[in-house]
Amino acid sequence: MPAEIENYVHRIGRTGRCGKTGLATTFINSQQSETMLLDLKHLLQEARQRIPPVLAELNDPMEFGVVRTVTNAADGCAYCGGLGHRISTCPKLEQQRSRQIASLRSRDYFGSGGYRGEM
Repeated sequence: MPAEIENYVHRIGRTGRCGKTGLATTFINSQQSETMLLDLKHLLQEARQRIPPVLAELNDPMEFGVVRTVTNAADGCAYCGGLGHRISTCPKLEQQRSRQIASLRSRDYFGSGGYRGEM
């Protein structure tokens, strides 16, 4: 498991390309931080994937209205380095996703041929 959740997302994203499906297998151990595991749980929930029992057992204090103070990067968003929110509500990650979606929408998937769109 990579040290940061965005690296994990990048790695598993490489398993399925060009509309193909893929399978990513992740091995975790007792040394994995609970914050990283909670971020992984949130990613799986957002993607509507099956949550493994080991992750389902983890309780996120933020889900139950308990506000934690961020004391270091490990207590908050792994993507932003602990800015007081979880990765599931990360504004930086949401901006990146929006830019990627906009980029995908602006591409010419049918190929106009020629140089710079010229016929």
